Amino acid sequence: MRKIIVLSFITLDGVMQAPGGPTEDTSGNFTHGGWTVPYFDNFLGQIMGEQMSKPFDLLLGRKTFEIFASYWPQHPEEWPGINDATKYVASNTLTTHEWNKSVFLKGNVVDEIKKLKQQEGPDLQVHGSGNLIQTLLKHDLVDEFWLKIFPVTLGPGKRLFGEGTMSGAFSLHEAKTSPLGVIVASYKRAGEVKTGSF
Repeated sequence: MRKIIVLSFITLDGVMQAPGGPTEDTSGNFTHGGWTVPYFDNFLGQIMGEQMSKPFDLLLGRKTFEIFASYWPQHPEEWPGINDATKYVASNTLTTHEWNKSVFLKGNVVDEIKKLKQQEGPDLQVHGSGNLIQTLLKHDLVDEFWLKIFPVTLGPGKRLFGEGTMSGAFSLHEAKTSPLGVIVASYKRAGEVKTGSF
């Protein structure tokens, strides 16, 4: 069985929109694109290199897929294996693309993703893909979060938990802090939420 792992850059107030640049996603009149850039150092570069070097396929929303497809085929040395990974794309409008090993999910996306999870193969990494993440959370399909939490608050913007999620418990698997204050934390699903009283 394959795991779905969400890798996300988020602010302290949970915003995940446009971490990489001013024009990445300006929807909703978002004006803070590129908020990760001042905090990206060798420490984060090493973390990203380790996470991106694990065996993986990708599960992406259409917008993130198109951003990736415009860059990674020409820069494979920056992410070894990306062009050989299967890219599963959730889209109502895009059905084909020349980027090799791109598969477009047809029909009920949730059912198709559940089938993918049952298959043998590498884990499915989700990068960006804010709308897809909301669907995954709503249907309790996320097994792990690999988060980079940046020491900024932005107020408006698309959030990792923008539409809420199913209840569930997670255990902290690993935590590190960069010299510039970015918390790198990995969480694994740990069953149902437990409650109690003092």
